[in-house]
Amino acid sequence: MRLVIVIVNYKTPQLVIDCLTSLQGEIEVGFDSVVVVDNASNDGSVEQMEQAITDNKWSQWAQVLPSPVNGGFSAGNNLGIKALKADAYLLLNSDTIVRPGAIKSLLKAMEANPEAGLISPRLEWPDSTPQISCFRYHSLLSEVIDAAQTGVITKLLKNYDVPIPVSDTPMEPQWTSFACVLIRREVMEQIGLMDEGYFMYYDDVDYSRTARNAGWKILHWPEARIVHLRGGSGKVKEAIAKRKRPRPYLYASRTRYFTKFYSPVGVWIANLCWLTGRTISLGRELVRNKEPHTCEYTAQDNWMNWRNPMKAPVLPGKD
Repeated sequence: MRLVIVIVNYKTPQLVIDCLTSLQGEIEVGFDSVVVVDNASNDGSVEQMEQAITDNKWSQWAQVLPSPVNGGFSAGNNLGIKALKADAYLLLNSDTIVRPGAIKSLLKAMEANPEAGLISPRLEWPDSTPQISCFRYHSLLSEVIDAAQTGVITKLLKNYDVPIPVSDTPMEPQWTSFACVLIRREVMEQIGLMDEGYFMYYDDVDYSRTARNAGWKILHWPEARIVHLRGGSGKVKEAIAKRKRPRPYLYASRTRYFTKFYSPVGVWIANLCWLTGRTISLGRELVRNKEPHTCEYTAQDNWMNWRNPMKAPVLPGKD
């Protein structure tokens, strides 16, 4: 295979069907395939998606691969990657719509840039408004920025601010969103598959950082465009937007990330940095009588898994 597209589904069958519909004109039968991994949805997703593949005559290039367990984003993608051998793999969220020509453009970029191990498209809303999808690493100082949410602090530490403004020209970020990313097979052969110790979140920055440490570049290719219905495939971003308490696996992943790249002591330092920033924002909120910008219990939940930071991922409860 030239390309295998992996889509992980968890109780979003209609989103997957819409995504497959957008792919039907972009696939070259015989060269490209799509593997939809169902992460033990147990809600009829498998049957609904298989019926759509049959009804629309997509079976030449699309298949559903049921997983017996919901192991999370990394585990689901790894299952799809291992199903078929290809020159490259496109990890694609279920809540995406592929714009015409996007797949061809990403493959063109891969061919023209042999040093690029991971290539990402421009993510955008249905009205073509771009989304920020390129980033600097989460770091100790970025924790201060995140918790402080104060213009002076952000400006002072701008080189550590995680989001990178949208660019209309190709660029090389430190990491990119895995809502859609093209990965060369050679990268996986060198550094392995995604770390299944992350259930969700921080898995993309982890893999990007590992690839860059191995000498590969991350390339953002805005000519290729993908609609991202942000939050459609998970509830954590919705909770964050409402300042509600997110699922525990968000914080477990954060702890794992800081442990891997900054050592177990780094987790403590990251939390102290966050508390420093939170002291600044809390003072501003008290003076101005403003609502807190942080989610409920964040200061407490940042310590998730600190006694055993590399333990197995925290699985979610039933929806």
